[in-house]
Amino acid sequence: MLSVLIWGPVLGAAAIAFWPAEIKPAMVRNLAIALGLLLLGWTGAIALQFNPYLSELQLTESLLWLETLGLTYHLGIDGLSFPLIVLNSLLSLIAITSSDRQLQRPRFYYALLFLLNSCVSGAFCAQDYLLFFLFYELELIPLYLLIAIWGGKRRGYAATKFLMYTAVSGIALLASFLGITWLSGAETFTYNPAIAQTLPLGTQLILLGGILLAFGIKIPLVPFHTWLPDAHVEASTPISVLLAGVLLKLGTYGLLKFGLLLLPDAWKILAPSLAVWAAISAIYGALSAIAQTDMKKMVAFSSVAHMGYILLAGAAATSLSFLAAILQMVSHGLISALLFLLVGVVYKKTGTRDLDILKGLLNPERGLPLIGSLMIVGVMASAGIPGMVGFVSEFLVFWSSFPTFPIPTLICMVGTGLTAVYYLLLVNRTFFGRLSEVVQNLPPVQWGDRLPAIALTLLIVFFGLFPSTLTQWSEATSTALFPSNTIVNGEDTETRRHGDAENGIILGNLGLSEGLINA
Repeated sequence: MLSVLIWGPVLGAAAIAFWPAEIKPAMVRNLAIALGLLLLGWTGAIALQFNPYLSELQLTESLLWLETLGLTYHLGIDGLSFPLIVLNSLLSLIAITSSDRQLQRPRFYYALLFLLNSCVSGAFCAQDYLLFFLFYELELIPLYLLIAIWGGKRRGYAATKFLMYTAVSGIALLASFLGITWLSGAETFTYNPAIAQTLPLGTQLILLGGILLAFGIKIPLVPFHTWLPDAHVEASTPISVLLAGVLLKLGTYGLLKFGLLLLPDAWKILAPSLAVWAAISAIYGALSAIAQTDMKKMVAFSSVAHMGYILLAGAAATSLSFLAAILQMVSHGLISALLFLLVGVVYKKTGTRDLDILKGLLNPERGLPLIGSLMIVGVMASAGIPGMVGFVSEFLVFWSSFPTFPIPTLICMVGTGLTAVYYLLLVNRTFFGRLSEVVQNLPPVQWGDRLPAIALTLLIVFFGLFPSTLTQWSEATSTALFPSNTIVNGEDTETRRHGDAENGIILGNLGLSEGLINA
């Protein structure tokens, strides 16, 4: 089933790109939407086969690929990867439906979208170091082309900068993977934490440093973040949706799987430094967002800040914080996708994203009232307002991280407060007040622009009210990986009174949403 998830989009891309007869652009779009629906439906079929009460790998596939290199085609999913696979399929469909109907070279465009989807799914499913690396690197090609061909005026600069940064990320990652395999004496590149942990602690620290560099660029964390705002500003709206919603999660997923889970002893030593790094990224991203006048760049810097929360939860290394990191990845994927969609609609209808020009767009007659209302919901979710998935994920991150790293957690909580500040500036300047004379007589918003945003908004509210529908897929994996211990200042201790057993009861039996609402 996982191979179909990976290679089905490749066949779809080939069918769209190389169909011998001429196809009208509208037909290409409809075909892409149909394939996207099939892909999401197949992901639903995988969900029916996935047992959330099992912690081990499921739906595994293994085939010896290149025996002389020790490379295996080994796939499998667990509670860490499965939610991200669903997110990838969902946002790919959102990206297809929100793409411009009049775009140039649609066959090539949609083919690249499906190739991108395939590579991301392959990376989340891969259980072999080199197989993960291949998918990790291959996704750069379609993403680079999607930015460089269909991007803004400075698309060449943004795409090249993105490619240069991620090339360094790939080099560091490959070196670390080769070092883990060769130095441990493993005969294959199959993902195996037990073998990696036999390495001397000093060697583990060096290899973990390479992994942190690689995924720190991909996430991105400060100071490796500078490629992200340029890429977002120049990318088209659907590509920004995928970039923020899914592709950045390759970095956080890799950090947890190949950092925390693969080299836990080295991770314990670096955990306090990682928590400080998370706090710096959260504050820097928030302050940079406040300074922006471009709506899209503001949302881009917001992603830098919110990625720091995932690193903070990973640094705490408890079952609850691990679960919180997974939930924060899904939460940020949905919220950032919604915000970039809405910013794209504003730009499409007004021709600008400048906060100094836009105002009054909530005007019910001549503005964009529905888009403004959905934007208010989106920024409330990002700021962690109760009743939405952003609140649940951030609450869990801070709840689980505070006993371990209280000061970095408090600093990240300040970052959450700053989120409310810069998004209040965005909403107040853009949607309230008298409608700007520069943006009079706006064209109506089509349902093709409304429906994806409405769907994401409903998911954000639903998961905020019923978060157990998300956490149930990852609880077993989180509990099995961290049964009883936590890290305090880099050392193992018994779980404190906010321990994972108590929180597991809250999540599993009482339902997190009801507990939070009552509190």
